[in-house]
Amino acid sequence: MLFDFATLPPGEGYKLMVSTVVPRPIAWVVTLDAEGKPNAAPFSFFNAFSGNPPIVGFGCGPRPEGSPKDTLANIRRLGEFTICLVPNALAQQMNITAADFDTGVNEIEEAGLTAVPGAKVGTPRIAESPVAMECALHQIVPLGGHNLILGRILAMEVRDDCVLDPAKHYIDTPKLELIGRMHGRGWYARTTDRMEIPRITPEQWEEQKRRRAAE
Repeated sequence: MLFDFATLPPGEGYKLMVSTVVPRPIAWVVTLDAEGKPNAAPFSFFNAFSGNPPIVGFGCGPRPEGSPKDTLANIRRLGEFTICLVPNALAQQMNITAADFDTGVNEIEEAGLTAVPGAKVGTPRIAESPVAMECALHQIVPLGGHNLILGRILAMEVRDDCVLDPAKHYIDTPKLELIGRMHGRGWYARTTDRMEIPRITPEQWEEQKRRRAAE
């Protein structure tokens, strides 16, 4: 069935996108308000976009009534933010921080989590998260009523037991036990179900084709 986005209301196109672009990693974004109080909120329109410079980005929509979210306002003012990743063990706490609290509410405290100082930015990270990326604002790209917020990673904190080899920067990715966003309003996926598909060269592919033809 073909869905013509030119004829669809935005909300219906959004439903198609979030039902098919899955699983999506989750950016648990920490910012500071004007009084220096932490704000935390999860965003699943999130990914890495460049290795050099190291750029990550997430899409930030407005509040239900149309006003800008605190996350966007805080990043515009300070020019920095911290992205924490969400393990399975903190899924419920992440969901608490997704609630539409009033401005000024400390979602980290509401979820029973701990804010600890950053190394390169003034914005704290969530201590219980296994990965935290301290970011300087690179660019805000307006996308209609949404904004794509791009940040340059200044430093990354990875939990010690998830680092296989510090010198080679090898991470025990499975041990992070991260989760991703799926379809609808409440479905998520664990990253514990994996399969390995080794990359092949053009020469290996040609050899595979020759073998199949000879069978």
